[in-house]
Amino acid sequence: MSYTNTSTEQFVDFSFCESKDINEFVSIRIDQLWGNLNDTPDTLGKQMLKEHLLKNQMDEALLDSDDERLIFVTVQLFSSGFAHSLPLQTKYRPIDNARRLWSEWIRFPTKYAELAEDAYVSIVVWDMRGLWDVKLVGKCQIKLFESDRELVQGRRRLQLAPAVENPSQQTLQYDRLFEALRKYDDGDVAHVDWLDELAMARIHEIHNNEQARAAALYIHVTFPQFDFAVAFGESKLDDPLVLQPHHAKYCLAFDPEMYRDNPVESKHRRLLRGYRSESLDRDLKPNSSIRDQLNTIMRYPPGQELTDNEKNVVWKFRFYLSSNKRSLTKFVKCVDWNDQIEAKQATALLAEWAEISIDDALELLSANFTNAAVRSYAVSQLRKASDDELVQYLLQLVQAIKFEHLNAVLSQGVESAAEDWSRAMFTHESSLAGFLVERALENRTLGNFLYWYLMVECDDRKTGKAYAKVMFHFVNALSERGEQGSNVQHMFERQGQLVTSLARISNELQQLKEPRPRKVERLREYLSDPKNGLASFAALPLPLDPHIEVVGIHAERASVFKSTMMPLFLRFETSDGGEYPVIFKTGDDMRQDQLVVQIITLMDRLLRKESLDLRLTPFSVLATRADQGLSQFVPSQSLAAILSENNNSILAYLRKTNPDPDGPYGVAADVMETYVKSCAGYCVITYLLGVGDRHLDNLLLTPQGHLFHVDFGYILGRDPKPFPPPMKLCKEMVEAMGGMDSLMYQRFKSHCFVAFSILRKSSNLILNLFSLMVHSNIPDIAVAPDQVVAMVQDKFRLDLSEEDAMRFFQTLISDSVKALFPQVIETIHKWAQYWRN
Repeated sequence: MSYTNTSTEQFVDFSFCESKDINEFVSIRIDQLWGNLNDTPDTLGKQMLKEHLLKNQMDEALLDSDDERLIFVTVQLFSSGFAHSLPLQTKYRPIDNARRLWSEWIRFPTKYAELAEDAYVSIVVWDMRGLWDVKLVGKCQIKLFESDRELVQGRRRLQLAPAVENPSQQTLQYDRLFEALRKYDDGDVAHVDWLDELAMARIHEIHNNEQARAAALYIHVTFPQFDFAVAFGESKLDDPLVLQPHHAKYCLAFDPEMYRDNPVESKHRRLLRGYRSESLDRDLKPNSSIRDQLNTIMRYPPGQELTDNEKNVVWKFRFYLSSNKRSLTKFVKCVDWNDQIEAKQATALLAEWAEISIDDALELLSANFTNAAVRSYAVSQLRKASDDELVQYLLQLVQAIKFEHLNAVLSQGVESAAEDWSRAMFTHESSLAGFLVERALENRTLGNFLYWYLMVECDDRKTGKAYAKVMFHFVNALSERGEQGSNVQHMFERQGQLVTSLARISNELQQLKEPRPRKVERLREYLSDPKNGLASFAALPLPLDPHIEVVGIHAERASVFKSTMMPLFLRFETSDGGEYPVIFKTGDDMRQDQLVVQIITLMDRLLRKESLDLRLTPFSVLATRADQGLSQFVPSQSLAAILSENNNSILAYLRKTNPDPDGPYGVAADVMETYVKSCAGYCVITYLLGVGDRHLDNLLLTPQGHLFHVDFGYILGRDPKPFPPPMKLCKEMVEAMGGMDSLMYQRFKSHCFVAFSILRKSSNLILNLFSLMVHSNIPDIAVAPDQVVAMVQDKFRLDLSEEDAMRFFQTLISDSVKALFPQVIETIHKWAQYWRN
């Protein structure tokens, strides 16, 4: 939601969202207790404490301890005068000043959308001395919505009651430092690495000194940080969406037990899945109706949850299903991994299961599977994959590293959690990160892409430090391999220097307030200057394609594109005397283009595997940072330029570049076939990926008839233009095939149907790849990460039979050709381009 305030003197524009639209659970992180801990007179009753400890299943050793003093914190959420939960407790911590640190997230069973404006969190700190002696240290409250109805976010420092009336001047000084630190976390204070390091060290020193002599007790807490300010908002009772069918108004009442396990069902599950049932279940065979039910469950897409009844059926016939490799992922979903007996049985059965495929192993590495045994099993299956297969899925596998210890990184997001996570990644041989490093050491191509994928992830604010640990492990492993490893390290250093030099001149040209011809001249001067070492250098594998060795850049043929970001057009000279043209961009996030091109390449391989070559053009793209990257340049022209130069006819262009009187419509037969097939392939693929902003300037055509798409700034259904067509198939493209009644157009539709059918059969693999990217911070995925897989799944129409799916796609093609509104938008786009130029 945005709000604009205009007046005669100022223009204010800011963005915010309302709490009623946030479907996340309320949570708070208890960071630490600050100050001197003095004795307090309030003692909790012994009987009440005993019930409290037993209810929280306290460790027996701790119950027997009478010596060690421990502290813990309880929190409780209140809203509209009612408690939304029982008191939730942190872990126990020794009372020693240096160790009163929790950094522990607590999640309430209430969502932000369900909060009233007066919602607050009550925090109580307890001091436990021995078994039954527990004293109240202090308590405080904090409202979730401040006086301006804005949701509390980020760090907070709360004083515990009973409070000291006149805190010391030093405490007031530390209050100011804490407030400055909070502004620093919110991004309101500029980050300067070298200065921040010195300042943080000094703040830590002041923290320790003032804590030792503080007269008051404070507790540090942290609330989740959202991208925008959050204002209080609530749904109106007369909203049609919240009315019963008979139009009676109603309110939702909170049930504090709705998120808890049903004890009856839990008992039933334990009885059903105990050790005694294992020998009986081993020889069970399903009858015809249960077999049909199991087959239906096996056909579920990867993201679909199983009901309790379905989980019980899968568990009961797990030995029968163990011969079916496609059923393992469903079996893992039905296991309660918190039950030690059940988890032990399931882990033992993994070794007996039929060998799974790579796409199922990828699913087991997603965020939905956090059990270490399951992830270790998935990595063991990946070890059987070839290097080419690993390169094909490496982008997703690097993302899957962050799911190895998801709770530590994504929920805490603090340096200590990142340290624990990165340390645990290499503790045993089944670690995904360790496996990727191991294979990258043996294959130069795999190592090249792993290096650059890690470099991009090191820029991430939340997991960057952990990925830097992976990078350190990789580089350190190279240094241990002697001269061969040193050569690879040197290669990475030279690649980094090359990219840095290109980024430097690109940024300079963007800031240069001169016409484009002057910028082109400046670029050529920079490239030809021997001091920059770009015109000629020792053979170096190109980061974009390590199979290509380059020895320099042709300075006299370099140029700058007409675009806001001023991309560089460079022609690298290869070691065999050829050329490799590339585009280098800065200030533009190319990770999304990289992902789309990777999926297009994968789909091309899947189609070829079924003997369908649609003559696609999956050019190479590599992001070298979050805001820069390289892209292969394919000699071609945009359809807009072709239509402008050839009397609005693509067919005239093909006749001019590939004339053949005996060919279809005067065009060489092979070129026409290439054009028809590539049109079909990209129509199907861009539809499945929901590629938006399709205008004739980002549809390109080579002289050999290869049509392909570029500029994937909008995917997954997002589009800057209203009423976009289901796929980009304009009438000019159809006319080049001879019209809607021609044989070529019928072949085009036939290729579309076959391609759609083949890719539907591989939908699980594609969905699994997208599920691994949900936390990748790619722009169009970050908008709604929890909906990404569902968006792609909807495109496959897995709910339809094969025949109905083909009928559905026939309708899509017809609607796209006949759509009128996109033609109007295309005309507007042409005029906009004309006036811009």
